[in-house]
Amino acid sequence: MTTVKWAFRDRLTGWAFQRFSVYVAPFVIALGSIGVLLWAPQQFDTTGTVSLSFPVIADPSATLSPANAIARLQNVAHTARFSTHLAETPFWFTLVPPVETSAGATFIDLPSRHAQTVSCWRTAPTITPLGAGDRYGASGEMRINKAGFALRLQEDLRRTPILCRATFSGPAYITALASSRDKLEATTLDFHDGASLITGGLLTLAIFVFVTAIINREWTYVIFAAWLIGNLRLTANAMGFDTEWLGRLIPPDHIGFLREFTFAAYYLLTTTLFVELFRRELKAIGLRWTLHAVRYGGCLLMAAAFTLNYEHFIPVLWASASFCILVLTYFLVQLVLKARSRTVLWYVASMGIVLFATLSEVVAAALGLKTLAGTHSPVVTALSSSMLCAFAIAERMREERVRRRQMEVELRNTYDVTPIGLFTLNGEGCFVRANPALHSMLSLPHEYGTYRWADYFAPGAERMLDGLLERDDSASIEIEGTASGKTDARRYSLRAICANGFIEGSLEDVTDRSKAVERLHFLAEHDPLTGLLNRRGIEHAIGRECSKSGPWALAYLDLDRFKLFNDLFGHGTGDEILRHVAARLVERLGSRIPIGRIGGDEFVCVFADMDVEDAIAHCRELIVALNSAPIHVGTRAFQVRGSIGVVECAQGERVPDTLAHADRACRAAKRGGNARLIALRKGASAFEERAAEISLIEALGQNRLPEGLFLVMQPIMSMQAPEESLDFEVLLRLRTPDGSVTTAAKLIAAAEDSGTIVAIDRWVLSTTLAWLSEHQASLSTTRFVCVNLSGGSLNDEVFLDELFALFSRHVDVVHCLCIEITESVALHDLEHTERFIGRVHDMGAKIAIDDFGAGQTSLRYLKKLSADALKIDGEFVRTMCAHPADIAIVEAIITLARNLGMRSIAEWVEDLQTLQALKELGVDYVQGFAIARPQEACDILAASSTASFVMDAQVTSYLGAERTLGVDSVRQSLERESAI
Repeated sequence: MTTVKWAFRDRLTGWAFQRFSVYVAPFVIALGSIGVLLWAPQQFDTTGTVSLSFPVIADPSATLSPANAIARLQNVAHTARFSTHLAETPFWFTLVPPVETSAGATFIDLPSRHAQTVSCWRTAPTITPLGAGDRYGASGEMRINKAGFALRLQEDLRRTPILCRATFSGPAYITALASSRDKLEATTLDFHDGASLITGGLLTLAIFVFVTAIINREWTYVIFAAWLIGNLRLTANAMGFDTEWLGRLIPPDHIGFLREFTFAAYYLLTTTLFVELFRRELKAIGLRWTLHAVRYGGCLLMAAAFTLNYEHFIPVLWASASFCILVLTYFLVQLVLKARSRTVLWYVASMGIVLFATLSEVVAAALGLKTLAGTHSPVVTALSSSMLCAFAIAERMREERVRRRQMEVELRNTYDVTPIGLFTLNGEGCFVRANPALHSMLSLPHEYGTYRWADYFAPGAERMLDGLLERDDSASIEIEGTASGKTDARRYSLRAICANGFIEGSLEDVTDRSKAVERLHFLAEHDPLTGLLNRRGIEHAIGRECSKSGPWALAYLDLDRFKLFNDLFGHGTGDEILRHVAARLVERLGSRIPIGRIGGDEFVCVFADMDVEDAIAHCRELIVALNSAPIHVGTRAFQVRGSIGVVECAQGERVPDTLAHADRACRAAKRGGNARLIALRKGASAFEERAAEISLIEALGQNRLPEGLFLVMQPIMSMQAPEESLDFEVLLRLRTPDGSVTTAAKLIAAAEDSGTIVAIDRWVLSTTLAWLSEHQASLSTTRFVCVNLSGGSLNDEVFLDELFALFSRHVDVVHCLCIEITESVALHDLEHTERFIGRVHDMGAKIAIDDFGAGQTSLRYLKKLSADALKIDGEFVRTMCAHPADIAIVEAIITLARNLGMRSIAEWVEDLQTLQALKELGVDYVQGFAIARPQEACDILAASSTASFVMDAQVTSYLGAERTLGVDSVRQSLERESAI
């Protein structure tokens, strides 16, 4: 019980002492200080001094003597205060001491702090020197007193006029006071007391603020401490004790520069403190450029302090100070209207006092306003402005503390409610702090101070954390939970940094995201249906093998008749079949061999580090595995077979080329029947052909046509008058750099694959028409010249416009042109083809249907096409003598053409027997090796007719026998030829 009483007594005593110290003592001190200021008498009684009036004249040339000065001063009006207007030349004035009732000497006090030299003379009965002084010392009755000078007068000089000569520097005023010795000493003591008070007060406050700023690393308050020192020096200048510092006199030669530097530094400190203190508030106020101008003005003022003397520096100070006053006044008003904070109000009050009091003397000197001078106490001004500014700083500190507390509360709330686990670890890796999310994530108990980080995560997590802390960036790592706790099979994203000897970090459960990312990565290179590699994945596997030096092979598997399964039993059944096929492939080849599904029923296997013979053996096993047992889907059983193409590969091949070779081998296997295997080894003709095709496609796929294109002409012979006409078909060729010639079939196929067929057709037609125009005179017996047009060009509207524009430029030979279009192209878009044929006929050219009978001929549509000729497909012509059916088909086409008013042209005529058969069937024209092979252009120009190209003796003899035809028959033939 006694212990409880003592504890209660101790708490009560502590509470009382605390309340007394915080409330009672400060209140008593403040109340007592106010009472003393209001009612207590001053320590130094400075009343009783007499202000003297006097006449003043300027001596700009500094040549007046005392006698001349006395003469000129006699008619000058008296004044009690005279401004020098920054003049540094001498001034003369006379003083008449008052009659003092007290005994002793009288002192004339000249208190101007700007006075540089003073000399005085008695004027009666003769002009006699009394004393002189400057900033280095005094002589005679003159002495240095306070900020100016004082002259001692004996009793016999009372009422005797005193002549004085003085020089000044800066915005000086001439005043004179008469007092007794006691009063002079009292005013001197009062002056030094005020100087000590202002120096001690502001210096102590500045030191306190500076130490506080350094300890708290608040650099704005360092600026405030420097500003307090500037305020102190500015007040010392106003009071006149700026000639000393910390009790030490400043050399007189340095006082001018020191005053200039004080004004410039105070200017810069004031503007900088203002900007730093209200940085956030100033962002909402316009005219920010004026603040920059004020700060640049401070730099100009500082430069002036180092380069100009005091006389020339003062006008620069006036201009800069005036502009600064206007700008700061504007922003202070805006801050009061918009910010409305106590910091702003305290600072406005402080700056108001400073701007009025400390700069009033400068403004008064500049404008000559006497009412502004002497209206304030420098001590009260300096202390009050500094204390008000300190209040503003303290209020700003309070606002910052409140804001930090609010931010701490918000941070704590955020810390508690954030869904991400936040934690703090000590140097031993034990939990120091954790938010609720981390408690829930790790099942961390509330008393967690002894639990270690490593207890909740897989081995190596602590080492990974140390590695993360050593990094400079803010990257995150993923760690796994421990297998023996709640974090088993979980993945976490970890971020952490070192701060103040602790580890601060965040932990996020990313298990679901990691699984999704892994799934996405898997799907990026795997087929979602079978789990095998997709096209991208298998291409990457092939690319890795292409960069190696060892042997390897590629197999391309295509299931036979798989489309039938989808069509008859649905795609669901087809998908199940594909899954079973994939499982058999993996079972047979193992997981080491990359297997991919790149199409609906197409699979690719990469046999790495394996020669082609071993790959072929594996592929035969695959065929056996597919054929060994049916695949069961539900209640049905399906027998699945596949065709495989195997290609031997080597280092340096391109992935698309390798796949293309394997695809070609697989298609060759499928053409041979079901469940076939074809292997292509290096050097096989199929490889060479495919390589040539690829090179050709690449050459045509460039932006310009390849070099080496040229034209040849294959003659077309009239069966009615072989020696009367020279007709031919223009064929395209390409001479490669090695000197070989690519035929039209391969060239056109490659052009269609590369997308340059339109450019090829444009070149062929323009070249042909230009050649015909150039050699028109040598081609007098030419009735028509056939030129093939591809389907891509026929459906290109831009090309067709260019084509007919080309016809218009060659109207002289366009009647000889016969455009050949294939039957499938002509019937693809019948209306478009009809319009095209009509425009061609309008231009005077002809139209022939090429490869007639090769496609799915529709006789119903043929009658709508007003073509001029039908070219019978060469496959019928080449085998017509061996197959009676082909003869019947050719005869039917010839008859059809005749009945439709068209001419018939038979291609691929290679022997005399075929020529005779076609003659008997009544064909109009023949074309083939039996007549002539494709010829150079110069050979065409040198020939007289198509018959002149025939080299076979039997064919020549047969054609000679035909010359027995009558003249009428020849005439009729020529008439019919001219009709097409």
